[in-house]
Amino acid sequence: MSLRVDLVEGMVIALKSLRAHRLRTVLTTLGIGIGVSTLLAILGITQGLDTSFEKQLASLGSATLYVGKQPWVIQGNWWEFRNRKNLTLEHLQAVREQCTLCKSVVPLLGDAEDVSFLDKEMAFVDITGTTADFASVGGYETPKGRFLSESDNDSRRSVAVLGASVAETLFPISNPLGSSIRIGAKPFLVIGVLSRKGKLLDNDQDKTVMIPFNTFKAYFKGRRSIDIGIEVKTPDDLSAAEDQVSGILRRARQTPPEKPDDFSINKPDQLASTYQKLTGALFGVAVGIGFITMLVGGIGIMNIMLVSVRERTREIGVRRALGARKRTIIIQFMLEAMVVSALGGLLGTIVGLGGAKVVSLVTPLAATVKPLTVVFGVSFAALVGLLFGILPAARAANLDPVEALRQE
Repeated sequence: MSLRVDLVEGMVIALKSLRAHRLRTVLTTLGIGIGVSTLLAILGITQGLDTSFEKQLASLGSATLYVGKQPWVIQGNWWEFRNRKNLTLEHLQAVREQCTLCKSVVPLLGDAEDVSFLDKEMAFVDITGTTADFASVGGYETPKGRFLSESDNDSRRSVAVLGASVAETLFPISNPLGSSIRIGAKPFLVIGVLSRKGKLLDNDQDKTVMIPFNTFKAYFKGRRSIDIGIEVKTPDDLSAAEDQVSGILRRARQTPPEKPDDFSINKPDQLASTYQKLTGALFGVAVGIGFITMLVGGIGIMNIMLVSVRERTREIGVRRALGARKRTIIIQFMLEAMVVSALGGLLGTIVGLGGAKVVSLVTPLAATVKPLTVVFGVSFAALVGLLFGILPAARAANLDPVEALRQE
């Protein structure tokens, strides 16, 4: 009961004191608010980027493997990967026949070409030669028209399925189905349009055109290493399937036991690891700046509270002489520091998350506003006020009543 009275009275006195010194309260609140807004703007943008990247990564599928001559992310000597033997259709066939955990196995060949329709052109479009099952392996949907078929591949038809970005650029107002586009100088009939997948690490997955694998080989001459796209039966089988595929390819390529793999098995989680490495250090520096700003704001609160203690020395002496306990004085000044800091935290939360949202609207950076982030902002600011209010509160409580009453 006594503690409750101290808390209620302390809050009332703290609010009256803050109201009596409005300018000082505003300036102190502004200091802590800048720190909180900086920190939460960083958190909001970072959370948004993480959420966006998770969605992008999910577009690759949760149970897929991509075998290639080189890894997606090259670390070390690039020339070493460049000199590896090509992957061939014989290797693909070995995986298709022997992998018991693989649901679909497809060949992939790629190049970049200009794609045009009448007077419209799109440069450096990813041209992918593949087969019908790649729709399942790559998680592609075809809301307009259809995807490639085995018949298209067997007959080497000059047909194409457009990515969403290509379709929007070449056919901004018309239906592309049945139209004839040119890939380089070669005509292709549009039979389908893929649903949008978005960007992945700044790579537009929708800037693509897919054509039958055998057609690709006929039109784009030269010896190329194929990639192998694999859909595993279940996500739980992913690691076991990776080991199985590795063993099959080592035997097919006659890789000696003492030698490392001369191919790379790529998985979406490898991109996640790369993303974390790229953003981890940047995030740490940014959060460090935010915490330093909060520290400066906290020091400002402590300084203002010490000034307040000195100005109200006589008031404290009178209260102590009338029987106020040290605990009561400590609660009063700590509540005052917490209220100022919490107000700054609320202001900083609004400004910080608002700033993060503005950044997401005017730049490619995403921002996510989560309710827990708001609670964190206000609570963290109040905690800063509590910590930096301990010294002023202790100094006020330890004033000698007699000496305090002598102060003018």
